[in-house]
Amino acid sequence: MKLSPLNRRRWRNFKRNKRALWSLIIFSVLMVITLPAEFVANDRPILVRYQGEFYTPIFNFYPETAFGGDFATEAIYADPEVECLIVSGGREDCFDDPEGVIDDAQDGEIGGEAINKGWTLWPPIPYSFDTPVDRPGAAPLPPNEQNWLGTDGTKRDVLARVIYGFRLSVLFTLIVTFLCSVIGIFAGAVQGYFGGLTDLIFQRIIEIWSATPQLYVIIILFAILPRSFWLLVGIMVFFGWMALVGVVRAEFLRARNLEYVRAAKALGVGNLTIMFRHMLPNAMVATLTLLPFIVTGTIGTLAALDFLGFGLPSSAPSLGEMTLQAKQNLQAPWLAFTAFFAFAIMLSLLVFIFEGVRDAFDPRKTFE
Repeated sequence: MKLSPLNRRRWRNFKRNKRALWSLIIFSVLMVITLPAEFVANDRPILVRYQGEFYTPIFNFYPETAFGGDFATEAIYADPEVECLIVSGGREDCFDDPEGVIDDAQDGEIGGEAINKGWTLWPPIPYSFDTPVDRPGAAPLPPNEQNWLGTDGTKRDVLARVIYGFRLSVLFTLIVTFLCSVIGIFAGAVQGYFGGLTDLIFQRIIEIWSATPQLYVIIILFAILPRSFWLLVGIMVFFGWMALVGVVRAEFLRARNLEYVRAAKALGVGNLTIMFRHMLPNAMVATLTLLPFIVTGTIGTLAALDFLGFGLPSSAPSLGEMTLQAKQNLQAPWLAFTAFFAFAIMLSLLVFIFEGVRDAFDPRKTFE
């Protein structure tokens, strides 16, 4: 796709900020790893071949009976008996000595057509965010070759939880930031462009709205309603849309009496066209300057709510819950270090990226 001259100039300005460019590259790599988290860390195989047919446990439910077992419940693919059934094609002696049958199948010592009847393709990390780790010892367990970042207080793999938690935090933050920005920019533009009574009424509403105690409302709502991702998104947007109203309002109040705006009105151009095609681009620099603060504030608020127990559901892979685990297990320093570096890397990369975006939209920067 060919970029317009304006967008080419913006991309050149962004690339000149090396810190932002490298942050975007690193962040993109992390998102490529974490977005398909189910293919990176999962307690189900990506692909199973059994008796000439292919199965995708990562997407579908398969009972143990589908692989020659006795139970109609979902197959536990890490169980040696289930693995033996898949590899050896459903041999009956799998229930007596599964490890021996698996070794014989791998060594080619099982005669006839039973050799290599099936195989399983596992993700690099054979644990999901809620999978209990089968390791001896009291939780939390220190890092080793099986769990690179150790386990938490309930014997769940920390690396898997970081991968899922990073994806959840970034997606939550981007959704909330986008919705808050759309609502806040529209409200600020309407206030600044029309001014007068419209501006006065909106300002009084915002003063009342901003005085509402956010934490108390969240506690009351979650005492009545079950915690969920989208409910928390709605609450964050409900209280967060006012962050950009002030700066957008000020930019529109400054620009509403400029010559190009009065000329557009004289030519009969519609109000919405003047507001969002002509005036908004000039207000984007001030708007984008505040976006890093909104992003970091949203991540911090989500982590704080999860830490206090009023955020995402307890079953969700939350980085805030990992911080709580670190507080409750001071004898396990790997939990604290993991939570700290996860937040530090995430916040730093996002701030540097938005810093480059701000430079890209700055009309005063005309590097060629």
